[in-house]
Amino acid sequence: MNVRETLADRYELRGLLGHGGMAEVHDGWDRRLNRAVAVKLLYPAVSSDAEARRRFEAEAKAAASLSHPNIVAVYDRGEHRGTPFIVMERLPGRTLADEIAAGPMAPSRVRTVLDDVLGALECAHAAGIVHRDVKPGNVLISQSHAMKVADFGIAKANGAAITATGQIVGTMAYMSPDRVAGAPASVADDLYAVGIVGYEALTGRRPFPQENPVSLLRAILDQPPPPIEAVRHDVDPGLAAVINGAIGGAFSSADEMRAALSGIPTNRRPATKVLAAPVVESQHYLVAPRKERKPMTRGRKLMLAAAAFVGLTVTTLALALDPSSTTQAPQPISSSTVVPPPAPSVTPPPPPPPVVEAPPAGPKKPPGRKGDRDDDGEGNGNGRGNGDGPGNRGR
Repeated sequence: MNVRETLADRYELRGLLGHGGMAEVHDGWDRRLNRAVAVKLLYPAVSSDAEARRRFEAEAKAAASLSHPNIVAVYDRGEHRGTPFIVMERLPGRTLADEIAAGPMAPSRVRTVLDDVLGALECAHAAGIVHRDVKPGNVLISQSHAMKVADFGIAKANGAAITATGQIVGTMAYMSPDRVAGAPASVADDLYAVGIVGYEALTGRRPFPQENPVSLLRAILDQPPPPIEAVRHDVDPGLAAVINGAIGGAFSSADEMRAALSGIPTNRRPATKVLAAPVVESQHYLVAPRKERKPMTRGRKLMLAAAAFVGLTVTTLALALDPSSTTQAPQPISSSTVVPPPAPSVTPPPPPPPVVEAPPAGPKKPPGRKGDRDDDGEGNGNGRGNGDGPGNRGR
C-alpha cells in the first residue's frame, strides 16, 4: 500500500507501525470521525490464500464481539482492491515484549500486567473465545501503561476452531504440554500461557529457552521448569504460587487465577497441585481437579497401549505354542459377594461300631448331632451358617 492511500474513502494510511507473518499494521486516520486509528492489512501475497483470509476475517469478528478495557478494540473491517483490512484503536506501539526486553520487571508491575491480561481473557472466555496465542508480543501497552490483548487471528470461538482439524497453530514457547501433543485448545492453555508470560516478565527469559523446535518440544513435554522463586529470589510467595500454579495447571478459569493473584481466597481449588490420591468431592466442589502438570500425552498413551498390546500378543502366542503350559482365567470377584465364614471347629461324632454281619433291616443310623453339616457342606440352619453369608444364622 502506498503512503497516504485511502481505504474505503475513509481511512487514510500514514505510515507503517509494524508487521507480522500475515499482515502489516499502518498508522491511519479516520476522516469521518477525525481520530487516529491503526489499520491492519493482509499482505497482498497471501490475500489469495483462503485459509489466511478466513483467519483474518475471524480475528475481526472475534475481537469486534468483545468489549473490554484490556482488549484492543476493533472499529471496522473491509476490503480494498482485493486486500482485507481491519481498523482498530490506535495505541502508542509498544508491546509487553518490548518492556521485557529492557530487563526483568518489578514484581508489583508483573502482578498488574497479569491482572490486566487475565481480565481480557475472562471476557473472551465468557464469550466462548479461546485466544490460543497469548504471548508478550500480542499484549500492547496503552498510554496509561495498561495492557491490551490483541491478535485474535487464531482464536477458537464457540467450540469451532479457526484452523483446520489437526493443525496446531500458535507460538510453541507458550504452548502447554497438552497443546504441543496435539490436544484441542482450551481455557487452561490460555492460563498456562499467562503463567509463562509472568515467568518471562519476572526473569527476563522464558522457562524453556530452547531455540530448536525439536529440543523445545521435548523440554515442554519432559522437563518441568524450575520454580520461579528458584530463579528470582525476591518474588513474594503469593505471586510465585500463582505463576507456578498456572504452569502446573492449578486454575480452571481466568477469574479464579485472577482472584488468587489478588489474594482473594477461593474454595474451588487450591493454588498448588495436590499430589495425594483424589478423594470423593462434595456437592460444593464446583470444578473437578485438573491433572498434574505433565499429563500423559496422547502420543504416550498410544505408545503405551501399543506396547501393552504387543506384549500381550507375544505372551499369548508363547503360551499357545507351549504344550506344557495351561492358562486359567482368574475368577471374577464381585465387591458385593459375601463369603460365608468358616464353620466353628466341633468334635466329630464317634464312628459307628463295625458291622460283622448285615442285619436284615440294615444297621440303624446313629443319631445326628445338633448343628452337624450336611453332605453338601451347607449348615442345617440350627446354629450354623446356611451357606449364603453371615447374618443368616439360625435362631
